[in-house]
Amino acid sequence: QVQLVESGGGLVQAGGSLRLSCAASGRTFSRMGWFRQPPGKEREFVARISWSGGSTTYADSVKGRFTISRDNAKNTVYLQMNSLKPEDTAVYYCAADTKFYGTYNYWGQGTQVTVSS
Repeated sequence: QVQLVESGGGLVQAGGSLRLSCAASGRTFSRMGWFRQPPGKEREFVARISWSGGSTTYADSVKGRFTISRDNAKNTVYLQMNSLKPEDTAVYYCAADTKFYGTYNYWGQGTQVTVSS
């Protein structure tokens, strides 16, 4: 059974940092990524990472502030978020898939990140 379990969300002041974790089980994934859904808005892409960790992609809104990484020995992906802004407030979702391209078929339950001004 495939499971993605996020942790690390919370309340932080603007300019602060948080580190999200996503522990995967049940399968080895070629791609893992993070998405977020701000209040009243559609879910949006944040970052992705390849299986080797050698390829990463970021949304323009988080470039230079967020870093995605993974530990394959632990089957875990991380999202280090620095210089947080109120507009980063959202439910953050971990996503994964066994294919290198296309939609993500596996999703976590989400973790709330709230950035106060």
